[in-house]
Amino acid sequence: MLDSLRQILVVRHRWLGFVLPMAVFLILTSLEPKPTPAGEEAAAGLSIPYDSYPAAYVLKIALVVSAMILVAPIYRSIPLGVSPWAIVVGVVGVFLWVGICSLGLEARYLPTWLVGGTRSAFNPLAEMADRPALAYGFLAVRLFGLACVVPVIEEFFLRGFLTRYLSDDHWEQVPFGRAAWFPTAMTIAAAAMMHPGELLAALAWFSLVTNLYGRTGNLWDAVAAHAVTNLLLGVYVIGSGAWHFL
Repeated sequence: MLDSLRQILVVRHRWLGFVLPMAVFLILTSLEPKPTPAGEEAAAGLSIPYDSYPAAYVLKIALVVSAMILVAPIYRSIPLGVSPWAIVVGVVGVFLWVGICSLGLEARYLPTWLVGGTRSAFNPLAEMADRPALAYGFLAVRLFGLACVVPVIEEFFLRGFLTRYLSDDHWEQVPFGRAAWFPTAMTIAAAAMMHPGELLAALAWFSLVTNLYGRTGNLWDAVAAHAVTNLLLGVYVIGSGAWHFL
């Protein structure tokens, strides 16, 4: 059964191998509970209690990792190698992300409809203070998702598939990192719109990593830079208490 599914996903419909894990992630993320601002009523529709966020997140990561295992031949088909510059870009990227977000430019200069959406901002150390073992266990899963899962599925979807698909009907023949300016710009815009609350930071960060990717032509460099930024962002959030970044 597994071999049959892989035959469909990575041979006959190879694009699904790049898209499926990201699609699962986005769908389940849209269902995650968000904190209800003071003085406002909870949103209508599917209502998951905010204190159920850890269970919802763990289930999401489990399903996304399952999808990744299913399409694993896609990942193995691209030689693994990381440039030292990917680490440097990842470190610079976290300063860029936090710095731009801290300016609050979106709220001041962009329309609300363009930058709408909030993150879960779930602080397990506070929300689960009476269950410290579970709190730290969930925090480990949260960091795993942030630094190990998201960079792979997002970069393989955006740069491994979307940029190349927008470049040519025969997208698989497009070399990594060698797309024209228009599909590259469209991919950066799509990536930014996936982070509406940090739109300007996302534009700057994805442009930075796109420059690295264009120079090396190595998709794993983009993944590594993304992973380093996300890991350092997670460390920053835990140390500073700025849970709105998550």
